[in-house]
Amino acid sequence: MKLRPIISAIFVTITVSLILFSPVFSMDDPGFTISRMAVCERISDREPFGITDTFSIDAGTVFCFLEAKDIEIDTTISFVWYFEGQEKARISLPLQKGRRWRTYSSKKLANLKGSWTVELQESSGIVLNTVSFQVQ
Repeated sequence: MKLRPIISAIFVTITVSLILFSPVFSMDDPGFTISRMAVCERISDREPFGITDTFSIDAGTVFCFLEAKDIEIDTTISFVWYFEGQEKARISLPLQKGRRWRTYSSKKLANLKGSWTVELQESSGIVLNTVSFQVQ
């Protein structure tokens, strides 16, 4: 009978931990709004230029631009680059609390023609947005 309170306490602790630390809760509200996300040929003055979904292999480098708004707290996001479904790069960058934050990541194409995808992930790994493009 003395084990019953201990077992109950363990059950409650595990249940509360699962609820508080479950990534499902952060999926509903990452704490900011994605205003714009696009792949492009270059970035100038923190703005994307040459937005497209098809790049020539001669481009050499592709940029993925993000504009976030209404950032509630300082946080970290990751741009995860995939070629033909295989992860090629993971770049983590800060978003600082405030009304607006622009950032970008870039990837050298390394002569890899085909389908590319960039996922924007929060620190827990939840995918917040995705953009895809082709390299010819």
